[in-house]
Amino acid sequence: MKMIRRINRQAAWILIPLSLLSALIDWKRLPLGILTGGALALVNLKGIQWGVLGLTNPEAVRGATGKLLFFSMFRLLIVFTVLAVLLYLGLINIIGALTGLTVVFVLVMKEGLVEARRL
Repeated sequence: MKMIRRINRQAAWILIPLSLLSALIDWKRLPLGILTGGALALVNLKGIQWGVLGLTNPEAVRGATGKLLFFSMFRLLIVFTVLAVLLYLGLINIIGALTGLTVVFVLVMKEGLVEARRL
């Protein structure tokens, strides 16, 4: 739980200035793509946490087993669909979305390494 909060906080500190800097290149779609990609990655990370919590502690997610199963099965499909619709409508840039996803992925790897060294 603390690790997810640290990742969220660090992602905000990196994604917002990065999107502001990217506004110099493509002021409409690139910053929105970076923020959207990062937000989708953070939501996906929260979904992973919820799924693992449901598997390890079923009492913690009482009454949500159907939602848990649905969300675990279709989480990546939902992320892909949201990105595809936003790209099709021309609201975001693919490079920006991949940048946002990559920033969060690198933060997850960094925080995982920090947690592993503490053990």
